[in-house]
Amino acid sequence: MSQPNHTLVQRLAFWGIPLSLAVMGLKLLAWWVTGSVALLSDGLESSVNVTAAVVAYFVIRYAQRPADDDHQFGHHKAEYISAVLEGVLIVVAALLIVKEAYAGIMQPALPEAPWLGLGINGFAGVINAVWATVLIRVGTVNRSPALKADGHHVMSDVVTSGGVFVGLVLAVLTGYAILDPLLALIVGVNILWQGYRLITSSLGALMDKAVEPEEEVAIKEAIAAHSAGALGVHDLRTRRAGAAAFIDFHLVVPAMMTVGQAHDICDRLEDAIKQAIPGASLAIHVEPEGEREHGVKVQIEG
Repeated sequence: MSQPNHTLVQRLAFWGIPLSLAVMGLKLLAWWVTGSVALLSDGLESSVNVTAAVVAYFVIRYAQRPADDDHQFGHHKAEYISAVLEGVLIVVAALLIVKEAYAGIMQPALPEAPWLGLGINGFAGVINAVWATVLIRVGTVNRSPALKADGHHVMSDVVTSGGVFVGLVLAVLTGYAILDPLLALIVGVNILWQGYRLITSSLGALMDKAVEPEEEVAIKEAIAAHSAGALGVHDLRTRRAGAAAFIDFHLVVPAMMTVGQAHDICDRLEDAIKQAIPGASLAIHVEPEGEREHGVKVQIEG
């Protein structure tokens, strides 16, 4: 696992602001040209994207601040707050889309100049698709919940654009004007579900969710491979906060082992675990054999 590139994350978050403004302008232009309810719904979601991009940028900057006296474990969790807000904004956008779609169903009308509007909207959708892919990929690699959430938010906009495109094409080709708002309604419900998933996953992280299963396996493997001289490990506990992972456990050593020897084992373990889990912060409690062991145990082989 590579070290998080905080500079890259911050730059991408910054450039998301002008890009989201440009995409919103294109989509509102497409709506102005056509008068399509679906295109208006798409533009409404993009307006929410602008707010989300601004929030993500400032939260990412704050989250990357070093630990201080008031926040001795760092500011990493701020990114999860941003991710929750992103989810809320997605839900708000979905509700706006559903509202506009309902009005369109009550009074369906074929859009004007549909092909020009679709061309403009399609171009904006391509920009968003590329940008969302970059944000999700970089956010995942660099463990930035805010950047990843922003990417999923933009990707939900891509889904909206795809649904709008299909709906307008069908409405124009068949003459059934109601297809325009119906597709907008379906897209709105889908986006509502995506927002709910983002909110629940981010709240889980705020509640000190443990590291991913594959990360826990890597931690146990590092302990097994670099704990020569120790007798066992128990009470392994982990939690993830953005790019940081907090790990603590009890290390059982022979009762006659010196403090220096136990310290050397701890140093080896710390180096090995940090190599396996970049951004890890460790707390190792050393105890002599014979103490009562409980909790999650890691078998040491050798």
